[in-house]
Amino acid sequence: MYEICPMSMLITAATEMELEPFLKRYPSADYLITGVGAPMAMYSLLHQVGQIEYSFILQVGIAGTFSTSLNIGEVVLVQQDCFADIGVMENKVFKSAFDLGFNNHNQFPFQDGWLINEGPIISDSSLKKAKGLTVNLLTDDKSYINQINMKYDAALESMEGAAFHYVCLQQHIPFLQIRGISNEVGERNKSKWKIKEAIAASNDTLMDIYELLQSK
Repeated sequence: MYEICPMSMLITAATEMELEPFLKRYPSADYLITGVGAPMAMYSLLHQVGQIEYSFILQVGIAGTFSTSLNIGEVVLVQQDCFADIGVMENKVFKSAFDLGFNNHNQFPFQDGWLINEGPIISDSSLKKAKGLTVNLLTDDKSYINQINMKYDAALESMEGAAFHYVCLQQHIPFLQIRGISNEVGERNKSKWKIKEAIAASNDTLMDIYELLQSK
């Protein structure tokens, strides 16, 4: 079991909006707003952990879902994530860098192309666990969405999750990714999204976990 020191926990999100309820309760918590997208998340996190030695990092945010078994507004823990759009689109077929042999799909920190959180906190939690995928482009192209969905069989889509997993695994820092489901993947009509509900629910979960870790 990891020993968690509350003074060395970092809370991170892509936007301040996604962390607003938590910060209202814990304004003095150590937090990092990385910006949207994998490159910004990766640089921001690496820069931060290069300056301070953290014993645990929590990422919170909203996500779209591919799954009909998950509800809009529900909160899940992302157990594994991947960079889903690094590769080549050829004859309308997507091939990843792993498929093309450019990268080794089992070279650390990857396991069969996935970035997997095997820490005890996610294993012990009663919350739903899900597979996520990370993209740099959100689209309503149904043929592309269906192809990516079939290829990875993931439940969630975000723009920073895999970058977060990658940095934490490479730096050997225990971590947890918390996502509130705000919409169905491919739905670009924002009136059908439940962003406020997803943020409120994910922050409630974040605060529960944060308080639990502080009591250790």
